[in-house]
Amino acid sequence: MGILDFLSGQFIDVIHWTDDTRDTMVWRFEREGHEIKYGAKLTVREGQAAVFVHEGQLADVFTPGLYMLETNNMPIMTTLQHWDHGFRSPFKSEVYFVSTARFTDLKWGTKNPIIARDPEFGPVRLRAFGTYSVKVTDPGLFLTEIVGTDGEFTMAEIGFQIRNIIVQEVGRVLASSGIPVLDMAANTADLGRLVAGEVSKTLATYGLVMPELYIENISLPPAVEKALDARTSRGIAGNLDEHMKWRAAEAFADGGSAAGGAMGMGFGAGLGMQMAGQAGRAGPWGAASVAAGAATPPPPPVEHVWHIAENGQTQGPFSKARMGRMAAEGALTRDTLVWTAGQDGWMKAGDVTELAQLFTVMPPPPPPPPPAG
Repeated sequence: MGILDFLSGQFIDVIHWTDDTRDTMVWRFEREGHEIKYGAKLTVREGQAAVFVHEGQLADVFTPGLYMLETNNMPIMTTLQHWDHGFRSPFKSEVYFVSTARFTDLKWGTKNPIIARDPEFGPVRLRAFGTYSVKVTDPGLFLTEIVGTDGEFTMAEIGFQIRNIIVQEVGRVLASSGIPVLDMAANTADLGRLVAGEVSKTLATYGLVMPELYIENISLPPAVEKALDARTSRGIAGNLDEHMKWRAAEAFADGGSAAGGAMGMGFGAGLGMQMAGQAGRAGPWGAASVAAGAATPPPPPVEHVWHIAENGQTQGPFSKARMGRMAAEGALTRDTLVWTAGQDGWMKAGDVTELAQLFTVMPPPPPPPPPAG
């Protein structure tokens, strides 16, 4: 056996990397003494790049493919090593495999609120979170700027730095976008692309790019969300007159419960009196003690309560007696708009039969004075 054959058996002749971690960005091919046989086979799979570092200096970068490590395939290495054609001795070089696949479903979020000026609400504090992806575009630059001599570099080691860059750009973009808070949900896709583009400008100096960034949610502080919910509830109520009619009907169905308010109590009074009368006529076992066929008196009339509309605002509810005093004091006239439950919209007080009688007891306007003469 010749000496060259002996040396050929001492050194590895296949260089490759199979990644099953899904978060490793750079992995160094380990070999004692970093001795690699001249003419060895280098396998670079799709989604990878192989970077050769010779004597501390970046030498060659290999893209996906199968290579024989010879002088014609390693021009930079050949120049550094000053090889002559036919040289067969091993060479010492570190080989770093860099994953160029896209790392996806990475989380980001604002740790502190972002202060922005909303055109409708004024200064607001916003929080946002979502996901992003990142990819190595320049393996050599990424190795020299970020990884250094780390034998196994994972996404977690640079994720914190990238999230800080994202939060910075998200704050700047949201604060300067001029988009109302209520419209941001409809523009998250555009905002995400804008943020990804700005972040990629910074990541380019690391040899990285951010292909996409998604904004899953933009939220307001809890107190502001509560106030916004209250405002939404008022908007859902719609027309105030129709809403009051609905509330009155609900109160009547509840029999004047506290939820029905003062109007519900007025409507429920008659029903309560009727139930009380029936309970008084019931026997100790709950059976009616009135003989069959006996006449049952009708329930007492329900007293209406009234609302008044003046200068675009409503007042009330007022009882009929209070309305009479207001008519006597001049605060209620025939042209005053009034409404009570069951009435079809607002009507002038003089056109309501129940209230018209309040004005009949008042003397008519005095006659004009006789002409001088």
